[in-house]
Amino acid sequence: MLNGLIYLLFFVPITGFFSMLAMIGGLIDSKGGFAHRCALGWSRVGLMMAGVRLRVSGTELVPAGGPVIFMGNHQGNFDILVLSRAIPRRFSWLAKEELFRIPLFGAAMRRAGYIPVDRSDGRKALRSLNAAAQRIMSGTSVVIFPEGTRTADGSLLPFKKGGFILAERAGVPIVPFTINGSMGVNPRNTVRLVRGAEISVRFGALIPTSGDGALKGQPLMDQVRDAIQAGLEA
Repeated sequence: MLNGLIYLLFFVPITGFFSMLAMIGGLIDSKGGFAHRCALGWSRVGLMMAGVRLRVSGTELVPAGGPVIFMGNHQGNFDILVLSRAIPRRFSWLAKEELFRIPLFGAAMRRAGYIPVDRSDGRKALRSLNAAAQRIMSGTSVVIFPEGTRTADGSLLPFKKGGFILAERAGVPIVPFTINGSMGVNPRNTVRLVRGAEISVRFGALIPTSGDGALKGQPLMDQVRDAIQAGLEA
């Protein structure tokens, strides 16, 4: 527990520093490139402070160009940090609208081009999905956790439909990924930190959402779930 408290003591102000840096840089670079580089620096420092070793495989399956939707499991608080380092191209986060209200941090997210989703009611959620689909079709790649929250025991939770509706509307392929080890570094609902642990990220083969042979609805969800499940370590 002490390791976790010490980590937070330094990590919170570091997050504030990189958020401020992203905001200032965003005044010059309105396209979000500088803010994204700030996010990469933030994640590098965060992982280094925690002594986390990162192992990545399957990057050759990630297309170098064109928008995609990255979908994978959500094991713990370190998932954001490891994905920021593991994904070999620029991307945006699809995040709940409440996060964008956090002082400094929310403004930095907007500077980086991250996409807010308002889930407070059905109509707002639908408008958010339509706006997100337009952003993706215009060239933005995003990351989505289809479980919607962190797992408690490492097993996959039921998937929510929103991300798959978005993928079908945008008509872009899905890149499945599987995270292993994140839950062990920082167990859910605790501040305990296990230093020196390894977290792995594995990318799977591209899954189309449009064109001949592309699945829709529940079959698409099952196909993505199987791809993520295949990478989970016992």
